[in-house]
Amino acid sequence: MEISQFYIAGINYKKTDAAARGQFAVNTEQYIALTRKAELFGITEFFVLSTCNRTEIYGLAHQSSDLVDLLCSETAGTKETFNQLSYNKKGSAAVEHLFLVAAGIDSQILGDYEIVGQIKVATRVAKEHGFIGTFLERLVNCVLQSSKAIKSQTQLSGGTVSVSFAAIQFLKQQAVNIKNKKILVIGTGKIGRNTCKNLVDYLETHNITLVNRTEDKATELAKELNLQTAPYEMLQEEVKQADIIIVATNAAEPVITKAAVQTGNAKILVDLSIPNNIEPACALLPHITLVDVDGLSAINDITLQKRQAEVPKAKAIIQEHIAEFTAWHGMRKNVPVLKAVKEKLHSMQTCSLFQSANTSFSGCIQPANVQKVITNMAVKMQQQRQPGCNYIEAINDFIAGYN
Repeated sequence: MEISQFYIAGINYKKTDAAARGQFAVNTEQYIALTRKAELFGITEFFVLSTCNRTEIYGLAHQSSDLVDLLCSETAGTKETFNQLSYNKKGSAAVEHLFLVAAGIDSQILGDYEIVGQIKVATRVAKEHGFIGTFLERLVNCVLQSSKAIKSQTQLSGGTVSVSFAAIQFLKQQAVNIKNKKILVIGTGKIGRNTCKNLVDYLETHNITLVNRTEDKATELAKELNLQTAPYEMLQEEVKQADIIIVATNAAEPVITKAAVQTGNAKILVDLSIPNNIEPACALLPHITLVDVDGLSAINDITLQKRQAEVPKAKAIIQEHIAEFTAWHGMRKNVPVLKAVKEKLHSMQTCSLFQSANTSFSGCIQPANVQKVITNMAVKMQQQRQPGCNYIEAINDFIAGYN
């Protein structure tokens, strides 16, 4: 498989707002549906990365439009809309893009390391359904190794910056006497959990009520952080009473509508969901302050400035790992020739000419001798790119070993 057949097509925060990205968000059920129909589009290796900042499909294909057709067969948004908003990269450019994404260099918040976990989940789902082959597995492994090296050797992810932490900074700017405010958190998945911990750690408040469709998850987190819970059936009542509402759910439709907050006390609404789970029209109400992930990501501080200074170091590490992957791929192209030579060398023990020319030959070819010759041949093929000459040289090396 040639690198030139590797494509990425996607949209992200650079050209689309949260509402547009929401049209192409892919949930677990949609992802599994994509794996069931991928072969109909001629795709044998692919994975989809769908986060609050991007939806991207990576894969081996005849052309990028094959990947787009597959992705949009399950999204709310149309293929025509996606093509207007998307970017497409091929071959080496697509490979480099994945490295940059995994490093957090392409993230809405520079150095966001949570993307690594999201890549692992995305590729695990694809692998479970048989769509991670040799090419993608090696590429993703190199990408994760690169990201790990960047994490340990640079300060690109130094300090505390994330969407959930940006929410805390936003609340500090917008609210006074936060300890006296009644906070409602809807959704206790990874983002909701992180946000709750940040509320407790940085705002030093426990006046927080958790609501989640699966009540056990909310109860577990509430016990851990000494918070309160309310059943999902009481959501509207909790919304009315709250001063600050943070939504981190994954619903297809808004869980808080304009009608739900039309009247009542002043409220700060924080939407950490993609697609939006708080109706954007809420912002039109005079007593409502609303921010979504795009607004939160615009919050900048000295931490981001320090991270920016680490980008050149991170890119240098990426280039090292790209070179490693490219070298591996180059070697893979030589595998058929190497295999043929290996088989030929093993068969020489029955060759009467070889036996007569090598009086010291015991009648049994040692596998170690064959492997040594093949290893040397592989190195020379990679360095010199002369497969024919190396073939002849391998035979000579092998014969010399028995003289």
